[in-house]
Amino acid sequence: MSTDKVSVHGSWASRWVFILAATGSAVGLGSIWKFPYMVGVYGGGAFVLVFLACIALIGIPVMIAETLIGRRARQSPANALRSLAIAAGHSSKWSWGAFAGMVTALLILSFYSVVGGWSLEYIIDVGKGDFKGVTPDGVGAYFGEMIADPWRLVGWHTLFMLLSAITIAKGVNAGLERSLRILMPLLFVLIVILLGYSLTTGHFMEGVHFMFDFTPEKLLDGLLPAMGHAFFSLSVGVGSIMIYGAYMTKEASISATVVGVALLDTFVSLLAGLALFPIVFAAGLNPSEGPGLMFVTLPYAFGNVAFGTVMGVVFFILVAVAAWSSAISLLEPMVAYLVERTEVRRGWVTFWLSFICWFVGLGTVFSFNIWKQAKFFVNEGAGFHLYQWGASSGLDFFGVIDFFTSRIMLPLGGLCFVVFAGWVMGRGAVRDELSVRSPVLFALTFFLMRYVAPIGIVIVFAAQLWK
Repeated sequence: MSTDKVSVHGSWASRWVFILAATGSAVGLGSIWKFPYMVGVYGGGAFVLVFLACIALIGIPVMIAETLIGRRARQSPANALRSLAIAAGHSSKWSWGAFAGMVTALLILSFYSVVGGWSLEYIIDVGKGDFKGVTPDGVGAYFGEMIADPWRLVGWHTLFMLLSAITIAKGVNAGLERSLRILMPLLFVLIVILLGYSLTTGHFMEGVHFMFDFTPEKLLDGLLPAMGHAFFSLSVGVGSIMIYGAYMTKEASISATVVGVALLDTFVSLLAGLALFPIVFAAGLNPSEGPGLMFVTLPYAFGNVAFGTVMGVVFFILVAVAAWSSAISLLEPMVAYLVERTEVRRGWVTFWLSFICWFVGLGTVFSFNIWKQAKFFVNEGAGFHLYQWGASSGLDFFGVIDFFTSRIMLPLGGLCFVVFAGWVMGRGAVRDELSVRSPVLFALTFFLMRYVAPIGIVIVFAAQLWK
């Protein structure tokens, strides 16, 4: 197969645009809060070391596998696996794994858009000073009132999905590249502004100790969480990185670029923690986990510290930007696939896919209000049963989608891609696409893709299901 192919969708202007795109895909809502929280809870510096080791052994090999598959084929994920499998003398059915990954991306986007819509409302509400001087119970009541109003959530969900669709519809250069050239520098600027403000709170070192105090006895407790988060934090397993790789220039080094993205993603997550925890401590609060952390704890904190209104607006713009950059990466793989497989124009493909995601997202919206008593899965000892309405415990529509995508489909997607690169494409094709000069470095990379990363993913997958 020729290795100088060009994607019909266009290509990134430079290696740095790919880095911006891949980092934008990886840095999402979880990076802004979940990673810093996990660092504090699971041993500080000890967790960071385990996390970085897992990134190196699992996350980076899977990301390299996705990127090289995409650049080798210059097609959408499903078509990429199909063409490369046939070229290597294997079954075209490998494309099914990539197609499942693209569907998973759309399912994630359906609820991601709902939560992203919350951040848009909070930009306005914090800016109006609605949380200034309000008690924690008052902020909690406000959040409860917001998610209890289905039409309010539908409105913001629609706006967020529309913003993502407009970006995708314009194409690789006019839409994705132009947007990311603005969004990612803006994200870094906003984090730096928050970090600068945190230095003035008088609680900066308290935040540093919370995140980085080395607690060896917590090391084992944080091993599986670190491994799982390392896998999910790089946005691998759904084809987003693969389609971005298809737009990557041939001259760019895949290995060096992917390592750069991994380090940048981790750096942003650490900066987010250093920027936010001092604000939380300045308001006399303790970190906690869950959606309420971002939409209850922090609004209260911003409402009770100096210049909190301005900094609160900055923070929720940051959240919206992070969510937006991730959302467009979730929509792009299936859009690219349908453009390649049909004669329908990109704008119409984007419209209909966005509508489907929007429609499925209504299930998440209604999970918080109209369907609040509806449990789709209930654990009654004998197993999980579908459609148990009004049950006291179980998973609602949102919980089912979240469980299915994050604990089942993402690990399986990552396993499919890294096994395909390590075992199906062939050593020669991988070496040619990676263009690694050092035989030792190539042998190490190939060994990680063939053996270490797949075993690590199986461990993550089993641990997620067991949990």
